[in-house]
Amino acid sequence: MKKWITLLMGLVLVFSFTACGSTSSSNASQTESSVEEPESGKTLVVYYSATGNTEEAANYIAAATNADIFELEPKEPYTDADLDWTDDNSRVVYEHDNPDARDMELVAATVPDWKSYDTVFIGYPIWWGIAAWPVDSFVKANDFTGKTVVPFCTSSSSGLGESGELLAELAGTGDWLEGERFSSSVSEDAVQTWIENLGL
Repeated sequence: MKKWITLLMGLVLVFSFTACGSTSSSNASQTESSVEEPESGKTLVVYYSATGNTEEAANYIAAATNADIFELEPKEPYTDADLDWTDDNSRVVYEHDNPDARDMELVAATVPDWKSYDTVFIGYPIWWGIAAWPVDSFVKANDFTGKTVVPFCTSSSSGLGESGELLAELAGTGDWLEGERFSSSVSEDAVQTWIENLGL
C-alpha cells in the first residue's frame, strides 16, 4: 500500500512540473509574440523653408511618397529684413560673409525614431549657390548610414549646383542621390513626375 501511495505522489509531482513548464513556455511564447518589431522602410521629408516655397515642395513630396515630414527651424528665426540679400547689413549677408556665423542652433536637430527611416528627402532654398545653412546643422547632427538621401531645392533662378554634393560631404554617411531643383512656383505635377522617375 505504501508503495502505491509513493508511486501516486511521484506521478502527481511529475505532472505538476510538466504543467508548470508548459505554462511557462506558453507564457514565454505569448510574451515574445507580443513584442513588436520596430517599423522600418519609412520615408521622411526634412526641409527648411525661408519664404514658403520649399515648404510647398516638401508637402507635395510627402503626399506623393506617403512620408512623414519634419521642419527645420532656427532657434533664432529669420525676419524678412534678415533675409534681404540685397541689403549688405542684413543677417543673411553677414552669415554669408562670415561662415562661422552659419553654425546655428535649431529648435530640433534630431528626428524621433530616426532609425526607422530608409529614405530621407532633404529640402532647402538655394542661398548663394549652396543649401541654406540651417540645413547644415541638421546634416551634421545625424548619422545617415544605411539611408538613401535625396536632396531637393527651390530657387527663382539658381540651379541645384553642388549643394547636394556639399551636404553629402558634410554628412560623410548615406547614399546621396543627385537631387532636383524646383522653381519658386513649384507645381504638384512637377513633383509627382520627379518622384515617379526616381524609382524608389
